[in-house]
Amino acid sequence: MRTKILGLVAIIIAIACGGTFSVPVAIVGCQNQFVTQMGSTSSNTTIKLSGWGSSSTEQKLLKQVLDEFEEKHPNIKVKYEVISDQYMDVLKTRLIGDAAPDVFYLDALEAPFLMSQNVLESLDSYISPELEIKDFEENLLSSFVYKNRIYGFPKDYSTLALFYNKKAFANSGLNTPPDTWKQLRSYALELTQDTDKDGRIDIYGFGETPELARQGYKIRAFGGKITNHRGYATFANQAALKGLQLVVDQYRQDKSSAQKTDVGTNSGSEMFGQGKVAMVIEGNWAIPYLQETFPDLEFATAPVPTINNKPGTMIFSVAYVMNKQSKHKDAAWELISYLTGKEGMEKWTSKGFALPTRRSVAEKLGYDKDSLRSALVAGVNYGMSWQVGKYPGVIVDHFNNQFTSTMLGEQPLKPAMRKAEASANKQIEAIEY
Repeated sequence: MRTKILGLVAIIIAIACGGTFSVPVAIVGCQNQFVTQMGSTSSNTTIKLSGWGSSSTEQKLLKQVLDEFEEKHPNIKVKYEVISDQYMDVLKTRLIGDAAPDVFYLDALEAPFLMSQNVLESLDSYISPELEIKDFEENLLSSFVYKNRIYGFPKDYSTLALFYNKKAFANSGLNTPPDTWKQLRSYALELTQDTDKDGRIDIYGFGETPELARQGYKIRAFGGKITNHRGYATFANQAALKGLQLVVDQYRQDKSSAQKTDVGTNSGSEMFGQGKVAMVIEGNWAIPYLQETFPDLEFATAPVPTINNKPGTMIFSVAYVMNKQSKHKDAAWELISYLTGKEGMEKWTSKGFALPTRRSVAEKLGYDKDSLRSALVAGVNYGMSWQVGKYPGVIVDHFNNQFTSTMLGEQPLKPAMRKAEASANKQIEAIEY
């Protein structure tokens, strides 16, 4: 264990020196805490649960779920802690210092690294038939499996879907959402408008988010891959470039798509909500945001248009995992099994902030038939899990920097991606050797 921990220290330092992660020397004032019931007695076991910040409504809902857990498990108290900034850096530092929580959130993107470091408890020995493991969506559960061992159970997820402005569609004579990417580009041209006839585009047909997290399914559509079996970048191959070129051409040649910075907004959801774009590809998180922030907006959703005759989307998921050094593993498992069990999951996902990872819960809540969420639920069957090896920060940073440069017209796509791939792999090689 000491060797593994020292190895983890070395890797984190190496990454930090490479400029990808920032590991704080001291963690001060970065978290908020609440204990679901105060004043535990000596006969009680208190376990710590950590997660990142979210809206006050979601925090209130989680507290209700934890309160119900404690009612059913009177000898277990849960101390919930919000790590509001640099979540993974804080968590890695605490794992090194034996101060990590018993149970914590783990994003699928970060899972390969932590699973490989022997700092998470394998959950296989805790699983009983009552858990009904086959009820979990396979594409979600597989993100937390390493060397045939399960290290986490997904608590919720989202895919991506096409959001479109119903009024803008009607004004352009468009009755149905696009089925293919070719149709999407055609629609985007029709929807792009200069409302004041001053030569400045006021409404773009499509809002583009060029980060790698939104481009993976386009790379895969032509048989490309982001990384190889060793975790090294491979997104500069010809197949991958075909999917990425679609994005560049629509932005540079069609001039029918816009990035958030082009229209003075902070996200794809915001530029869509403000009416700066008529279509955007977003996740489940956009639905409550749009409904609360832009209540007069009339919008609908549809599956992401097919590319190269293939359906595609991204899958973003988060699991509850257990610290291998937890001193209260049985209690920690009780918490994980409740939160990812049918009862706890139904409560947590009942308000629509996140989608349930159990098929039975999704069906009970009706999300597979919901007019806004059915397209998102369907995507879990064919989507691409958002995972890019053990060093996601390295891969993502180098890709995003060079792809943004291409979008701005500073260099052609192919040399930009070759540069990004080479620099990412050089940094990974330095970390590993």
